[in-house]
Amino acid sequence: MNRRTESSPLTFEPEWTGPTPDATPFNNDNRWTVLSTSISALIVGSIAWLAVNTMPPVTGGNVENASRGFLPYRLFLQLTQGGTNALFASVAPMPGVQQQPTGLDRAANAERAAKRPSIETHTITLDAGDTLAGALENAGISADDANAAIAAMGKVHNARSLRAGTEFEITYNTRPDIAGASANDPSSDDDDDSDMTKASAVPGEPITRLISIKFSPSVDHDITITRAADGGFTATDTIKQLVSHVHRAGATIDGSLYLSAMRAGIPTDVVGEMIKMFSYKVDFQRDIHPGDSFEVFYDYYYTPEGQPARQGQISYAMMKIDGKPIVLYRYQANPNDPAEYFDASGESVKGMLMKTPVDGARITSSFGMRFHPVLGYSRMHKGVDFGVPIGTPVMAAGAGTIAFIGWSNGYGRFVKINHGSGYATAYGHLSRFTPGLHVGSKVRQAQIIAYSGNTGMSTGPHLHYETMVNSAQVNPLKLKMAQGRKLGGKDLRAFQGERLKIDDKLAATKLETKVADVATNLRNGGTK
Repeated sequence: MNRRTESSPLTFEPEWTGPTPDATPFNNDNRWTVLSTSISALIVGSIAWLAVNTMPPVTGGNVENASRGFLPYRLFLQLTQGGTNALFASVAPMPGVQQQPTGLDRAANAERAAKRPSIETHTITLDAGDTLAGALENAGISADDANAAIAAMGKVHNARSLRAGTEFEITYNTRPDIAGASANDPSSDDDDDSDMTKASAVPGEPITRLISIKFSPSVDHDITITRAADGGFTATDTIKQLVSHVHRAGATIDGSLYLSAMRAGIPTDVVGEMIKMFSYKVDFQRDIHPGDSFEVFYDYYYTPEGQPARQGQISYAMMKIDGKPIVLYRYQANPNDPAEYFDASGESVKGMLMKTPVDGARITSSFGMRFHPVLGYSRMHKGVDFGVPIGTPVMAAGAGTIAFIGWSNGYGRFVKINHGSGYATAYGHLSRFTPGLHVGSKVRQAQIIAYSGNTGMSTGPHLHYETMVNSAQVNPLKLKMAQGRKLGGKDLRAFQGERLKIDDKLAATKLETKVADVATNLRNGGTK
């Protein structure tokens, strides 16, 4: 029996007569590679076998849809497609099965889409007392963008002239607020989103980027403010080419001239001008009766789309009262002087004083003795009261100089005008005065001097109107005033020539009892 010594450990030496160990291909590393590959193949094969054998038999319909719904199959696809292992990545899905995005893919796509800026357009309206900068900031636009856009607009339009009610169409980029997301999420590296991501990463910073502002300060102007390539803003003012359209309109009066003209489709500013023309000769409260008629020949300017823009000229107007026509023609004797209206004989329609200093007025109290509604007893009413809403413009009945403007006891806010030759007019219970007027101011006939109200000793909104001759009040409705100038010589001959031209145009123009649809006419190429 052989005995081992402690100094000689027991070793087993395999009998090998071939090459040295360094030359053999089956060393320890190679053995483990073969073993791991075999195990991986076995796992993949087992999963594939489970996926195929757990599918129910398909007797009809789509094999693709039936096989795709089972967990082993989905697990197999995730293992073969989602991993980074070369062996798993080399295994393809079953033939005939179309690869579909997984829930994780869909979520990633949705998140990526949410990070992309979207373009939005909204309309904001400027309210009374608001500024455009404030309105833009309330809509989510940054103060820097708002101020830069308004500064650019200032080159073509004064921001201080913007009126309440003006609508602005604003276009901007916007995206969900993901403040801080780009700093914490390394996957947020889309190049096209980089600017917005940086902007959103600052807490409290606006998440919108203004692109453009569009608005129309008047119907014939369109202003556009756009962001330039360098990030600044530029403004353009597009002036629309207006088209003149001639109208000959008229109607029978039913109620009042104003309402009858409006029902005939005549623009409000034309109606107002016509009332001023006849206010020297007609008492609109007492002279007009149902069945009377009127006619007006005027031109009006429209945008290319047919939207009314502004009034042109009234060349002719006629009112038939109690069967008697009052005809007026426009004539401008001197290009440096304003045009006037004359009757067929060449006499100016203008009297020294207008009969009615407000439009659309009705008489609520006449000149003479009456029971005073405030004092409670009868006394002389030394003027005429016109019932009009608060804020109705009050015109100077004639040219003159302001002798008093301010508060006058029971009259409330009060204006008195001296017209010369001992004539004066007074206006009481006003709500406010036209800015810039003071004692000594010169006013022209029909100039707006104040606005009706309900101040002083008054029981309701109205205008108290007085006329004075040598400091004594007289009835305004019965006052006989000298008429305006009468043309003569070459001026009369020039006027008669102009009158004949207007008559020829009238004869060639069809009378409209309802003003036509100009927009349709312009679309069809009409410009008459």
